[in-house]
Amino acid sequence: MAKNNTLKIKQIKSPIGYKKKAKSTLVALGLKKINHVVEHEDSPQVRGMLNVVSYLVKVEE
Repeated sequence: MAKNNTLKIKQIKSPIGYKKKAKSTLVALGLKKINHVVEHEDSPQVRGMLNVVSYLVKVEE
């Protein structure tokens, strides 16, 4: 059995002034404002989304 890891994702910067794709990705991750924290299962899809907005978020495993 594989161990399901969760990722804590915290928004550290505002998406104002960045591309629409970055803003949409933050919304898809469930982030709404600065210092908002959400938890997601670790998956390739979530990792790909984090690569798009790596400069706006902080990730803890």
